[in-house]
Amino acid sequence: MNPILPTGPNDYPPENPADTPPPAAPIIIHPPLNRVWVTWAIIGITVLVYLLQSASNLLLRADYFAYWGMKINAFILQGQVWRLLTPVLLHGSLLHIGFNMYFLSRIGPGLEKHYGSGRFLALYLATAFTGNVLSYLFTAANSLGASTAIFGLVAAYAMLIYRNRRFFVNPRGALTNIATTILVNLALGLSAGIDNFGHLGGLLGGLAIGWFGGPQLGLKQISDGYHVFDQRPARDFALVVGTVVIVFALLAAGKAILI
Repeated sequence: MNPILPTGPNDYPPENPADTPPPAAPIIIHPPLNRVWVTWAIIGITVLVYLLQSASNLLLRADYFAYWGMKINAFILQGQVWRLLTPVLLHGSLLHIGFNMYFLSRIGPGLEKHYGSGRFLALYLATAFTGNVLSYLFTAANSLGASTAIFGLVAAYAMLIYRNRRFFVNPRGALTNIATTILVNLALGLSAGIDNFGHLGGLLGGLAIGWFGGPQLGLKQISDGYHVFDQRPARDFALVVGTVVIVFALLAAGKAILI
């Protein structure tokens, strides 16, 4: 049997343990520095609105906030277009708002850190709008709730992980969990009283904004390692959000014209 001979200087074992190179120092990667406050502001405002709804029910025997703000197709056709956005602040029960705000508290901070507060707010409102528009187009049922926007955030988070997967630990597992969550909730949405078209509209808005306008992460060297930052210009994000909103607004206007 022929012996295996070293083929280069690095293949030889060190003659002395002292010649062994020291282990490489760990690379420190710092997450985005954006502060998280919009998520908590949205939760606070939404809870306040729910308390006002409850007070209206208790004192006036009717939920006037829901009456003036929920998605009601007949009133939208009469020109009350704010109803394509205001349902995101309204909820029908304690369980309803509790579930939505819990989910927002879980997914919102991480997404806001990557998007920045201004872009995160724009994403939240835009996907609430796309969700309510799709609901307006395809179902006559009245609806309210933040789940349109939350489905949009989930979709945008999936796009963030997929397009920047080298920055995430186990991206395939994270994407599988997100896909499972979406499918389970859409399946639950097939039951009566749940606006699945609103969920789908938020999902489509989040996918479009997340794919075409979501963060493009890069690394910037600093004194003690690297800092993760978003390389996408704010102008490009604004263009994508504006385009998505205009497309859905035209769809909503088309229904009014056809009717």
